[in-house]
Amino acid sequence: MSEGRPPGRMLRVGGTVLHVLAEGSGPVCVLSPGLGMGWFDWEPVVPLLTPHRTVVRFDRPGLGFSAPQTEPPTAEAEAARIAGVLDALGHTGPATVVGHSLAGFHAEAFARLYPERTAGLVLVDTSVEENARPLPARGLRTAAARARGHAFATAGLPRALGPALRRLAVRASSVGGADPVPADLVRRTYGTGRVARALLMENARYFDVAAELERLRADHPLPPVPTHVLAAATGSDSRFERRRLDRQRALAALLDAHFTTVAPAGHLLMYDRPEAVAAAVLEAPRVHSTTVPAAP
Repeated sequence: MSEGRPPGRMLRVGGTVLHVLAEGSGPVCVLSPGLGMGWFDWEPVVPLLTPHRTVVRFDRPGLGFSAPQTEPPTAEAEAARIAGVLDALGHTGPATVVGHSLAGFHAEAFARLYPERTAGLVLVDTSVEENARPLPARGLRTAAARARGHAFATAGLPRALGPALRRLAVRASSVGGADPVPADLVRRTYGTGRVARALLMENARYFDVAAELERLRADHPLPPVPTHVLAAATGSDSRFERRRLDRQRALAALLDAHFTTVAPAGHLLMYDRPEAVAAAVLEAPRVHSTTVPAAP
Protein backbone atom coordinates (compact mmCIF):
# COMPACT_ATOMS: atom_id res chain seq x y z
CA MET A 1 0.00 0.00 0.00
CA SER A 2 1.26 3.48 -0.83
CA GLU A 3 1.82 6.28 1.64
CA GLY A 4 -1.43 7.92 0.50
CA ARG A 5 -5.01 7.41 1.58
CA PRO A 6 -5.70 4.04 3.25
CA PRO A 7 -8.11 1.69 1.48
CA GLY A 8 -11.75 1.71 2.50
CA ARG A 9 -13.64 4.56 4.12
CA MET A 10 -13.53 6.71 7.23
CA LEU A 11 -16.95 6.56 8.90
CA ARG A 12 -18.19 8.19 12.08
CA VAL A 13 -19.51 5.45 14.37
CA GLY A 14 -20.64 6.23 17.91
CA GLY A 15 -18.86 9.57 17.85
CA THR A 16 -15.49 8.17 16.68
CA VAL A 17 -14.14 8.19 13.13
CA LEU A 18 -13.30 4.60 12.23
CA HIS A 19 -11.41 3.13 9.31
CA VAL A 20 -13.79 0.63 7.65
CA LEU A 21 -13.46 -1.68 4.65
CA ALA A 22 -16.26 -3.61 2.95
CA GLU A 23 -15.44 -5.97 0.07
CA GLY A 24 -17.08 -8.78 -1.86
CA SER A 25 -20.76 -9.65 -2.12
CA GLY A 26 -23.29 -11.95 -0.53
CA PRO A 27 -24.09 -12.57 3.15
CA VAL A 28 -22.20 -10.32 5.53
CA CYS A 29 -19.35 -11.33 7.83
CA VAL A 30 -17.40 -9.07 10.16
CA LEU A 31 -13.74 -9.78 10.96
CA SER A 32 -12.29 -8.32 14.17
CA PRO A 33 -8.63 -8.93 15.10
CA GLY A 34 -6.92 -9.39 18.46
CA LEU A 35 -5.42 -6.98 20.95
CA GLY A 36 -3.67 -4.06 19.27
CA MET A 37 -4.11 -5.48 15.76
CA GLY A 38 -5.55 -3.96 12.59
CA TRP A 39 -7.65 -4.58 9.50
CA PHE A 40 -4.59 -5.80 7.60
CA ASP A 41 -4.17 -8.81 9.88
CA TRP A 42 -7.10 -10.52 8.09
CA GLU A 43 -5.57 -10.01 4.65
CA PRO A 44 -4.76 -13.73 4.03
CA VAL A 45 -8.38 -14.71 4.77
CA VAL A 46 -10.23 -12.05 2.78
CA PRO A 47 -9.63 -13.39 -0.78
CA LEU A 48 -11.01 -16.76 0.33
CA LEU A 49 -14.25 -15.11 1.49
CA THR A 50 -15.04 -12.29 -0.93
CA PRO A 51 -16.30 -14.59 -3.75
CA HIS A 52 -19.00 -15.75 -1.32
CA ARG A 53 -19.40 -13.08 1.37
CA THR A 54 -19.48 -9.34 1.93
CA VAL A 55 -16.44 -8.98 4.18
CA VAL A 56 -16.42 -6.09 6.66
CA ARG A 57 -13.26 -5.09 8.52
CA PHE A 58 -12.65 -2.10 10.75
CA ASP A 59 -10.00 -0.70 13.05
CA ARG A 60 -11.06 -0.23 16.65
CA PRO A 61 -10.49 3.28 18.04
CA GLY A 62 -6.82 4.25 18.01
CA LEU A 63 -5.75 1.19 16.03
CA GLY A 64 -4.88 0.95 12.34
CA PHE A 65 -6.08 4.22 10.85
CA SER A 66 -9.00 4.91 13.19
CA ALA A 67 -9.20 8.03 15.34
CA PRO A 68 -8.16 7.77 19.00
CA GLN A 69 -10.53 6.36 21.56
CA THR A 70 -12.55 8.62 23.81
CA GLU A 71 -13.55 5.99 26.38
CA PRO A 72 -11.86 2.79 27.64
CA PRO A 73 -13.12 -0.39 25.96
CA THR A 74 -15.94 -2.51 27.37
CA ALA A 75 -17.56 -5.66 26.01
CA GLU A 76 -20.91 -3.94 25.57
CA ALA A 77 -19.38 -0.91 23.87
CA GLU A 78 -17.37 -3.08 21.46
CA ALA A 79 -20.48 -5.09 20.60
CA ALA A 80 -22.31 -1.83 19.95
CA ARG A 81 -19.39 -0.68 17.80
CA ILE A 82 -19.75 -3.73 15.58
CA ALA A 83 -23.47 -3.01 15.25
CA GLY A 84 -22.69 0.64 14.51
CA VAL A 85 -20.23 -0.24 11.76
CA LEU A 86 -22.83 -2.49 10.12
CA ASP A 87 -25.45 0.27 10.43
CA ALA A 88 -23.09 2.82 8.87
CA LEU A 89 -22.62 0.50 5.89
CA GLY A 90 -26.34 -0.13 5.55
CA HIS A 91 -26.11 -3.79 6.60
CA THR A 92 -29.04 -4.20 8.97
CA GLY A 93 -29.59 -7.94 8.49
CA PRO A 94 -27.87 -10.82 10.30
CA ALA A 95 -24.08 -11.12 9.99
CA THR A 96 -21.53 -13.76 10.88
CA VAL A 97 -19.18 -12.23 13.45
CA VAL A 98 -15.58 -13.43 13.63
CA GLY A 99 -13.33 -12.53 16.55
CA HIS A 100 -9.67 -13.36 17.04
CA SER A 101 -8.05 -13.49 20.49
CA LEU A 102 -9.30 -10.53 22.57
CA ALA A 103 -11.90 -9.70 19.91
CA GLY A 104 -13.50 -13.07 20.63
CA PHE A 105 -14.90 -11.35 23.74
CA HIS A 106 -16.38 -8.63 21.53
CA ALA A 107 -17.82 -11.06 18.97
CA GLU A 108 -19.48 -13.22 21.63
CA ALA A 109 -20.86 -10.11 23.35
CA PHE A 110 -22.34 -9.00 20.02
CA ALA A 111 -24.03 -12.37 19.52
CA ARG A 112 -25.52 -12.23 23.02
CA LEU A 113 -26.64 -8.59 22.88
CA TYR A 114 -27.77 -8.56 19.24
CA PRO A 115 -29.10 -12.09 18.65
CA GLU A 116 -31.44 -10.98 15.86
CA ARG A 117 -28.45 -9.56 13.98
CA THR A 118 -26.24 -12.64 14.37
CA ALA A 119 -26.09 -15.26 11.61
CA GLY A 120 -23.08 -17.10 13.02
CA LEU A 121 -20.20 -16.80 15.46
CA VAL A 122 -16.58 -17.82 14.78
CA LEU A 123 -13.98 -17.54 17.55
CA VAL A 124 -10.42 -17.78 16.22
CA ASP A 125 -7.97 -18.91 18.92
CA THR A 126 -10.01 -16.70 21.18
CA SER A 127 -9.06 -15.43 24.60
CA VAL A 128 -10.42 -17.65 27.38
CA GLU A 129 -10.64 -16.56 31.02
CA GLU A 130 -12.40 -18.94 33.37
CA ASN A 131 -14.36 -17.33 36.22
CA ALA A 132 -12.97 -13.95 35.21
CA ARG A 133 -13.08 -11.17 37.77
CA PRO A 134 -12.25 -7.51 37.19
CA LEU A 135 -8.99 -6.38 38.70
CA PRO A 136 -9.19 -3.80 41.50
CA ALA A 137 -8.64 -0.07 41.03
CA ARG A 138 -10.02 0.10 37.49
CA GLY A 139 -9.90 3.89 37.45
CA LEU A 140 -6.28 3.97 38.55
CA ARG A 141 -5.31 1.33 36.00
CA THR A 142 -7.05 3.27 33.26
CA ALA A 143 -5.29 6.48 34.26
CA ALA A 144 -1.95 4.68 34.45
CA ALA A 145 -2.41 3.25 30.95
CA ARG A 146 -3.16 6.72 29.62
CA ALA A 147 -0.13 8.16 31.39
CA ARG A 148 2.16 5.42 30.04
CA GLY A 149 0.84 5.95 26.53
CA HIS A 150 1.45 9.68 26.76
CA ALA A 151 4.95 9.16 28.15
CA PHE A 152 5.84 6.61 25.44
CA ALA A 153 4.61 8.93 22.70
CA THR A 154 6.37 11.98 24.13
CA ALA A 155 9.64 10.04 24.33
CA GLY A 156 9.30 8.90 20.70
CA LEU A 157 9.30 5.23 21.68
CA PRO A 158 6.52 4.12 19.31
CA ARG A 159 8.45 5.31 16.27
CA ALA A 160 11.70 3.81 17.58
CA LEU A 161 10.37 0.50 18.89
CA GLY A 162 6.79 -0.05 17.69
CA PRO A 163 7.46 -1.69 14.30
CA ALA A 164 10.22 -3.91 15.73
CA LEU A 165 7.99 -5.07 18.60
CA ARG A 166 5.22 -5.82 16.12
CA ARG A 167 7.59 -8.01 14.08
CA LEU A 168 8.77 -9.84 17.20
CA ALA A 169 5.17 -10.49 18.28
CA VAL A 170 4.29 -11.96 14.89
CA ARG A 171 7.40 -14.13 14.89
CA ALA A 172 6.47 -15.52 18.30
CA SER A 173 2.80 -16.08 17.42
CA SER A 174 2.92 -17.82 14.05
CA VAL A 175 4.63 -20.94 12.79
CA GLY A 176 5.68 -19.10 9.64
CA GLY A 177 7.45 -16.41 11.63
CA ALA A 178 7.50 -13.71 8.96
CA ASP A 179 5.14 -10.74 9.12
CA PRO A 180 3.26 -10.54 5.80
CA VAL A 181 2.18 -6.94 6.41
CA PRO A 182 4.28 -4.50 4.34
CA ALA A 183 6.94 -2.67 6.33
CA ASP A 184 5.62 0.78 5.38
CA LEU A 185 2.15 -0.11 6.68
CA VAL A 186 3.59 -1.42 9.95
CA ARG A 187 5.58 1.79 10.31
CA ARG A 188 2.57 4.03 9.57
CA THR A 189 0.52 2.34 12.27
CA TYR A 190 2.72 0.81 14.97
CA GLY A 191 5.13 3.72 14.74
CA THR A 192 2.51 6.11 16.11
CA GLY A 193 1.69 7.11 19.66
CA ARG A 194 -2.01 6.75 18.81
CA VAL A 195 -1.73 3.00 18.26
CA ALA A 196 0.59 2.55 21.25
CA ARG A 197 -1.94 4.28 23.52
CA ALA A 198 -4.83 2.14 22.21
CA LEU A 199 -2.84 -1.07 22.65
CA LEU A 200 -1.91 -0.18 26.23
CA MET A 201 -5.53 0.64 27.05
CA GLU A 202 -6.87 -2.62 25.58
CA ASN A 203 -4.31 -4.51 27.64
CA ALA A 204 -5.14 -2.58 30.82
CA ARG A 205 -8.87 -3.32 30.50
CA TYR A 206 -8.51 -6.95 29.36
CA PHE A 207 -9.73 -8.60 32.58
CA ASP A 208 -12.52 -6.07 33.00
CA VAL A 209 -13.85 -6.98 29.56
CA ALA A 210 -13.49 -10.70 30.33
CA ALA A 211 -15.44 -10.29 33.58
CA GLU A 212 -18.13 -8.27 31.82
CA LEU A 213 -18.58 -11.08 29.30
CA GLU A 214 -19.02 -13.54 32.17
CA ARG A 215 -21.92 -11.42 33.41
CA LEU A 216 -23.44 -11.22 29.94
CA ARG A 217 -23.36 -15.01 29.69
CA ALA A 218 -25.60 -15.24 32.74
CA ASP A 219 -28.30 -12.95 31.36
CA HIS A 220 -28.09 -13.13 27.56
CA PRO A 221 -28.18 -16.57 25.91
CA LEU A 222 -26.48 -17.15 22.58
CA PRO A 223 -28.84 -17.29 19.62
CA PRO A 224 -29.26 -20.72 17.96
CA VAL A 225 -26.80 -20.03 15.13
CA PRO A 226 -23.74 -21.97 13.87
CA THR A 227 -20.91 -21.36 16.33
CA HIS A 228 -17.29 -22.39 15.81
CA VAL A 229 -14.29 -22.36 18.10
CA LEU A 230 -10.99 -22.73 16.23
CA ALA A 231 -7.97 -23.54 18.41
CA ALA A 232 -4.42 -23.28 17.10
CA ALA A 233 -1.89 -25.99 17.97
CA THR A 234 1.78 -25.97 17.04
CA GLY A 235 2.02 -29.73 17.56
CA SER A 236 4.50 -29.42 20.41
CA ASP A 237 2.21 -31.36 22.78
CA SER A 238 3.70 -29.40 25.64
CA ARG A 239 1.91 -29.13 28.96
CA PHE A 240 1.16 -25.48 28.22
CA GLU A 241 -0.34 -26.31 24.84
CA ARG A 242 -2.46 -29.14 26.22
CA ARG A 243 -3.80 -26.85 28.92
CA ARG A 244 -4.57 -24.12 26.41
CA LEU A 245 -6.41 -26.55 24.14
CA ASP A 246 -8.38 -27.90 27.11
CA ARG A 247 -9.56 -24.38 27.87
CA GLN A 248 -10.60 -23.80 24.26
CA ARG A 249 -12.42 -27.13 24.24
CA ALA A 250 -14.23 -26.23 27.47
CA LEU A 251 -15.31 -22.92 25.95
CA ALA A 252 -16.71 -24.74 22.93
CA ALA A 253 -18.68 -27.02 25.27
CA LEU A 254 -19.99 -23.99 27.19
CA LEU A 255 -21.16 -22.35 23.96
CA ASP A 256 -22.39 -25.62 22.40
CA ALA A 257 -20.02 -24.82 19.56
CA HIS A 258 -18.29 -26.91 16.92
CA PHE A 259 -14.66 -27.29 18.11
CA THR A 260 -11.74 -27.63 15.71
CA THR A 261 -8.05 -27.94 16.49
CA VAL A 262 -6.02 -26.49 13.62
CA ALA A 263 -2.43 -27.72 13.38
CA PRO A 264 0.26 -26.72 12.84
CA ALA A 265 -0.63 -23.13 13.59
CA GLY A 266 0.30 -20.41 16.01
CA HIS A 267 -1.94 -17.91 17.75
CA LEU A 268 -2.09 -15.85 14.54
CA LEU A 269 -4.13 -18.62 12.97
CA MET A 270 -5.34 -16.34 10.16
CA TYR A 271 -1.73 -16.10 8.98
CA ASP A 272 -0.82 -19.77 9.34
CA ARG A 273 -4.09 -21.38 8.24
CA PRO A 274 -6.38 -18.84 6.55
CA GLU A 275 -8.29 -21.61 4.79
CA ALA A 276 -9.41 -23.05 8.15
CA VAL A 277 -10.81 -19.67 9.18
CA ALA A 278 -12.57 -19.25 5.84
CA ALA A 279 -14.04 -22.76 6.05
CA ALA A 280 -15.58 -21.98 9.45
CA VAL A 281 -17.07 -18.72 8.17
CA LEU A 282 -18.46 -20.46 5.10
CA GLU A 283 -19.86 -23.20 7.30
CA ALA A 284 -17.81 -26.36 6.83
CA PRO A 285 -19.82 -29.54 7.53
CA ARG A 286 -20.73 -29.70 11.21
CA VAL A 287 -19.24 -32.74 12.85
CA HIS A 288 -18.10 -33.21 16.43
CA SER A 289 -14.68 -32.13 17.73
CA THR A 290 -12.13 -32.43 14.94
CA THR A 291 -8.55 -31.72 14.04
CA VAL A 292 -7.63 -30.00 10.79
CA PRO A 293 -4.08 -30.91 9.76
CA ALA A 294 -1.98 -28.93 7.37
CA ALA A 295 -2.45 -29.62 3.69
CA PRO A 296 0.17 -31.95 2.24
